Amino acid sequence: MEKVKNSVQELMELDKKYFLHPTSPIKQQQDQGPSFIFTEGKGVMLTDILGNTVIDGMSSLWNVNVGHGREELGKVAMEQMSKLAFSSCFATFSNEPAIRLAAKLAEIAPGNLNATFFTSGGSEANDTAYKLARHYWILKGQPNRKKIISRTKSYHGVAMGSTNATGLKPFREFTNAFDPDFCYADHFSSEDLRRVIEAEGPETIAAFIAEPIQGAGGLHVAPDDYFKEVKSICNEYGILLITDEVITGFGRTGKYFGIEHYGVVPDMMCFAKGITSGYAQLGGVMLSETIHQDYMELSTGTLLHGYTYSGHPMACAVALKNIELIEEEGLIANAEKMGAEMHKGFQWIEGERKIIGKVKGLGLMGGLELVKDRNTNEKFQNPVAPLVVTEAAKRGLICRSVVFDGQDTVVFAPPLIISKEEMAKMIDILHDAIAAVEAEVLQ
Repeated sequence: MEKVKNSVQELMELDKKYFLHPTSPIKQQQDQGPSFIFTEGKGVMLTDILGNTVIDGMSSLWNVNVGHGREELGKVAMEQMSKLAFSSCFATFSNEPAIRLAAKLAEIAPGNLNATFFTSGGSEANDTAYKLARHYWILKGQPNRKKIISRTKSYHGVAMGSTNATGLKPFREFTNAFDPDFCYADHFSSEDLRRVIEAEGPETIAAFIAEPIQGAGGLHVAPDDYFKEVKSICNEYGILLITDEVITGFGRTGKYFGIEHYGVVPDMMCFAKGITSGYAQLGGVMLSETIHQDYMELSTGTLLHGYTYSGHPMACAVALKNIELIEEEGLIANAEKMGAEMHKGFQWIEGERKIIGKVKGLGLMGGLELVKDRNTNEKFQNPVAPLVVTEAAKRGLICRSVVFDGQDTVVFAPPLIISKEEMAKMIDILHDAIAAVEAEVLQ
């Protein structure tokens, strides 16, 4: 045990000295070190270096859809790396896993989405979509169409383009990234989208991008008719509709893709995360057959956009196997079923605890809004969601807080393999964590 403690202390010091963490408080890291040093994952559980086990209530970053420790994916990665670990897809070079994955995506994607540009992740996918949309309008002889409209409370990544598209202002303030060609419409109002289009000038708008369900922005499920209305508005003004399925894709919401809940087919669709369940870095953008056809007819030179790892053979091989697991194990249906169990559990907590203002979610994406007074919807002066996250972690459950733009929400997205028994345990831990916080803040 002493040896383990020494090893932990060494790793904590090395972490503080050499590892600049993504989306983490630097001061907290320096004062306390890493909150967990994970060494193993199995199913919905994670184990840290001290042997503590916790339920991964977030699928790590909304992405480990098929659960941790899937040897099938490791085996496929090893086989592909042993055969062809990497080859470039520039200059029309190709490889079989990338070709077969693009074909599979065309088979499962909504409507006429049929051509894929591969990236290494979601931020790159979103940046790619904006560039492809702008280039599309150049090819169509309308170069002034370059503005991108997104929604307030949206999150689209942290590359420069995707940072500007993110409606959560703190992400843009972080680097003074305020590009005037990015605009924002109210996240629940289709009429506000029309207002922004008219104010900016329809002839200047390239595309509108939206998450089917806003995840990192606080778990906001769009009104039933919202996407049909925005699709109609985009058609009216000749604007491309891009959906960001980085979180909502590959079964997370109880359908293959979140937009399928709304009966709408976008012109472009961004994806990442669940396509490999986090076992390899992969993302991409799908184009409609119409746009792809226009590209083929109008493009005469080189498409001057590409990443070193676009179409990475190992990542694509892992994605194909991951999709196979999702289908063979009925994980999309399980996400719908267990999502209903999660929602029922959240409603039970709402009935038991005073500080729950609203329960929301779809499939295995869920959230609890926390309030000081549920009758008036008065919020706490300081958000309490982070306190719930801390208490849940003590009890063996990882979840996440969202406190941007005056929000106070705890969000969840467990792996799609979660069982009824595991869900019940998650709900019990969450209830106890909220009860502990409630006793503290309502004294």
